[in-house]
Amino acid sequence: MSGNIQLLSDTLAAAKAENRAALIAYLPAGFPTVDGGIEAVKAVFDGGADVVEVGLPHSDPVLDGPVIQTADDIALRGGVKIADVMRTVREAYEATGKPVLVMTYWNPIDRYGVERFTAELAEAGGAGCILPDLPVQESALWREHAEKHGLATVFVVAPSSKDERLAKITAVGSGFVYAASLMGVTGTRASVGLEARNLVGRTRATTGLPVCVGLGVSNVEQAAEVAGFADGVIVGSAFVKRMLDAEDEVAGLAAVRALAAELAEGVRKR
Repeated sequence: MSGNIQLLSDTLAAAKAENRAALIAYLPAGFPTVDGGIEAVKAVFDGGADVVEVGLPHSDPVLDGPVIQTADDIALRGGVKIADVMRTVREAYEATGKPVLVMTYWNPIDRYGVERFTAELAEAGGAGCILPDLPVQESALWREHAEKHGLATVFVVAPSSKDERLAKITAVGSGFVYAASLMGVTGTRASVGLEARNLVGRTRATTGLPVCVGLGVSNVEQAAEVAGFADGVIVGSAFVKRMLDAEDEVAGLAAVRALAAELAEGVRKR
């Protein structure tokens, strides 16, 4: 079975045709439980997310701030496995027909086996992977198998990335480019800042791929601001925090659904 890179591309193109940015949500698999995590992904889609990134919980998440680290820790202590991540992707995709990616560090894939991981992700209906710590110069094996299975390879660029480096990254990426709005880890911020706008402009000069901005977006105003210059707005910690702060799972699902609806309105106010 081929993966859903085309569905991802079509979804981002459809948002652009509506003169808006796409809303991309992030939630870790296995949080608060495997079943609860699946329901959370469905809830954010129901609220208005266009795309969801399912996080593969990792014991050393170098890009993630304390909120996502807390959720990852809950998932890992609950015994989450790669099979649960694949199940989350499958059930979310089958329930919604919308693009679901996996965001993961490289080590779990390397240990699991690239061919096995890509084949299973495609079979589950996944659209691709975001790989924040895989250097482009070491990505040939991954890209070979991802392309074979119809999966997007989304690389992360940062404000520190020089123009020459941006061109090398965007030349081999697919699906979209993940532009980190600032140097640092995930989390909510008071403002997204000028660096993100500049990075999007520099990245667009090297590629025709959509450029989506993440790290720090947490409310309607920030979503609207980023939607004014980016093709997609990526929100993670704000969703996870709503789940962490909820009294119970039912309240958590209602909270992330409501946040998705608010942010979906924000990306239409560009």
